[in-house]
Amino acid sequence: MTFSPTARWTTGWLSAAAWALSFPLFSTLAPHRLWGWCAVAGYLGAAVATALGHRRAALAAALLGAVAVPLLWLVLTGQGQSEVTVVERSGRLLLDSGRLYVDRPAHVEEYTPYLPGMALLGIPRALLGGDGGGDGWVVRLLGDARIWCAAALFGCLWAARPLLGGGSGGGPGGGPGRLLPVLVASPVVALPLAVSGVDLPLAGLCCLALAGAASGRPVLTGAALAGACALKWTALPAVAVAVALLAVLRGGRPAVRCALVAAGGTALLVLPAALLQPAEVWSQVFAFPTGRAQVPTPASSPLPGRLLAELGPWGWYLAVGLLLSGGLAVALSLLARPPRTVVAAADRLALGLTLAFLLAPAGRFGYLALPVMLSVWARSVAVPGVSRVVTGSLRLRPSDGGRPGARNERPGGHFA
Repeated sequence: MTFSPTARWTTGWLSAAAWALSFPLFSTLAPHRLWGWCAVAGYLGAAVATALGHRRAALAAALLGAVAVPLLWLVLTGQGQSEVTVVERSGRLLLDSGRLYVDRPAHVEEYTPYLPGMALLGIPRALLGGDGGGDGWVVRLLGDARIWCAAALFGCLWAARPLLGGGSGGGPGGGPGRLLPVLVASPVVALPLAVSGVDLPLAGLCCLALAGAASGRPVLTGAALAGACALKWTALPAVAVAVALLAVLRGGRPAVRCALVAAGGTALLVLPAALLQPAEVWSQVFAFPTGRAQVPTPASSPLPGRLLAELGPWGWYLAVGLLLSGGLAVALSLLARPPRTVVAAADRLALGLTLAFLLAPAGRFGYLALPVMLSVWARSVAVPGVSRVVTGSLRLRPSDGGRPGARNERPGGHFA
């Protein structure tokens, strides 16, 4: 049975509405419940507009209900997940003392499970002052870390798109070029954007890194990877995938250059804090997210790794062993069959991150939004340019003897 594009998109919006409805019905967190009610209205409006043939109006309704209204309401009323406060506190500490972490934290709210780069997104709050409560709406809006997390995401996606040839036309039910606004309106992006925002800069920088690798820009790729690795250590798999993509498309030298830029940039951003507060970096950034700190992490969704860790010390070590085995398997796959397009690279990274989130001793279902976003983003911007990327990087020369996979490179890693 074949369904029309209108039927498929209407079903998709209705499915998003059903998913959003689960938050006000089952969640105990006020920001999630508010987002759910707003998003349900937006997605239902999008479904009705799509059924009536108004696809632009459908996208506008989804963006309004799932993104604009809940985000502005939560920001202006000072509501959100605790991650927002943590990031803003890190920015204030950075400006006040050069330190990022609370010494000997006693409560979960005092832990900062992020690397130093995340503190930069909290600096606007520190500069504008106030606590988000009795301040004017301009201070609340421009000081909220979610706004800057969103700006980082959209800035990276905007910068990545022309690297891959962009893509035009289409829309809901059409070509891939305008799937990007749909991705933003989807629950995968809309929910974290409204309630916390902390995973969005990481996602944007990973997308930019993969786009830079696919287009043969090792310095840009390395810089994006350094920025991602300075936010969360979960960005490390992106380094391996981006370097593998660069190596297969442009050769060894650009791949090495990218790796060096990534390593140097990460060290420049992370080492000062690590040297100033080594014990806190270890306990808050690494021990706390994996359930080994004195205070238990609130990331306790019933994922396989978490269930194993609850069985005792041997369960925790088994979960870590499975996690490392999964990472090794993905690394070996990069050597045996490296990705040759941005779509393949995004899928490989998404697979590695999914395994990591499932097998980690502590985690949340919400973390899985990142791999979903990577796969959808790659298809939304890169489909028109996939054949260009592949053929442009795998042309044959007479001297190659027609060998499949031979690369036609000029000095410096650029192609003819």
